[in-house]
Amino acid sequence: MRLYLSYNLLVAGLLLLLNSLSLPAHAASVPDDIELCGNSDKAMELAIAIIEDPAQQRPEIRCNGLLTAIAVNKAKRMAEEGIVFHNLGGSPNSRLREAGFQLPEYYGDAMSNQVEAIAGGYATVYSVWRAFKNSETHSKHLLGKIPFYQEQDEMGIAFVKDLSAPHVEYWVVYLTKGRIDNQHRYFEEIPNKGIDIVTELEKPAFQEAPENQ
Repeated sequence: MRLYLSYNLLVAGLLLLLNSLSLPAHAASVPDDIELCGNSDKAMELAIAIIEDPAQQRPEIRCNGLLTAIAVNKAKRMAEEGIVFHNLGGSPNSRLREAGFQLPEYYGDAMSNQVEAIAGGYATVYSVWRAFKNSETHSKHLLGKIPFYQEQDEMGIAFVKDLSAPHVEYWVVYLTKGRIDNQHRYFEEIPNKGIDIVTELEKPAFQEAPENQ
């Protein structure tokens, strides 16, 4: 009987060990101030999806209200212009700096984008997150798949819906590193996402987009 119990305990212990090994090495948790991560329920839901994705390589992601405010302005600008484009009134990196967010010195300026992911025409969090993950450059960025992106730990997201705009739904994600003392590092790869975007086919004018499912 004792041998049988010992065997069962050993099996249970091994299963727990295997379970822990199967968990991602960098399991980030949703911060208490998640409302600072997004301007709406959908934006906050996307933030949670990014943070809790099993492939997420960052140990922590913090919500930044300034980044969210900048994202809202960018999403509204894209809706007004009727396009999904990184370099509207300057590069994404320049947009953050001009709005008062201090990026590290080793981030580029004109035509540089190491901080922004944008999308248009996706009505649900599931669909836009799937599109981002299916994009190699956005997936590397948002999931921190290379060392340069892994140190980025501040995020702000906007979702804007405008039935009169070509894509109707506009998403902007800023995920970046703030400037702190002794931060400068040398990376083998400093990526630049350039003009990479993800969009659905244009919706007919004034078509009501389906509700989130």
